[in-house]
Amino acid sequence: MDSVVAPPASPGVAQVNLPLVDLPADDLDVPSYLDVHYWWAYVHPNAVKVFERQWLASAILLGNYARLREAALADLGATLPGRTLQVACVYGDLTTRLCDRVAAGGGELDIVDVLPVQLNNMRKKLPADAPARLIRMDSSDMRLPDASYDRAIIFFLLHEQPESYRARTISELMRVVKPGGRIVIVDYARPRWWNPLRYVLGPLLAALEPFALDLWREDITKWMPATQDNLRIERRSFFGGLYQKIVVTR
Repeated sequence: MDSVVAPPASPGVAQVNLPLVDLPADDLDVPSYLDVHYWWAYVHPNAVKVFERQWLASAILLGNYARLREAALADLGATLPGRTLQVACVYGDLTTRLCDRVAAGGGELDIVDVLPVQLNNMRKKLPADAPARLIRMDSSDMRLPDASYDRAIIFFLLHEQPESYRARTISELMRVVKPGGRIVIVDYARPRWWNPLRYVLGPLLAALEPFALDLWREDITKWMPATQDNLRIERRSFFGGLYQKIVVTR
């Protein structure tokens, strides 16, 4: 393989051009909640082998993956010039479709994730000439410049994080997106009272994803910085309220 020189990175941040493998960041630890609660889904190498299947990603979201993906992408735009940020790798084809829109707009895509195994998996999913960088970084402490992105997307990450991480991740998103830029959040929400799935999924989420029910109990705006008082927030519910899309314009 020809060598490719990655752009300079901040200390402790591993930056990867797509033809390269991930470079370890010596001072970057994997958050303990991932090792304790999500080793089976994201951390262990076998997790990628099991879960990186489009049909399985769709099944986990009860057949709603494509609908939620397209709803999120529609709010970002058909063509994406400038700089786009995706926070955390995602199983399925969300990122490849996002990358197509970035390429159509002549833009750049940065994908950040704290787990090397997820970044390596993403590298295999994207074409070598994709206009993307893979950056190993903790979403709650993104060593990225202020107001450096035109838009950002975070797809089913917040429900996996303890409250303190969730608040810092949202705060970091607000910091790195430019004024006037959009942040698209897709995640779980409290189902409507008439949705029978609430009685099945409640115990299941409590057992497998111990922080997910936070998003049933509280509005996502609870974890937004108090200093951000001029935000425009648009909401849409899906599948009897079980899923939500929030579009924040700074």
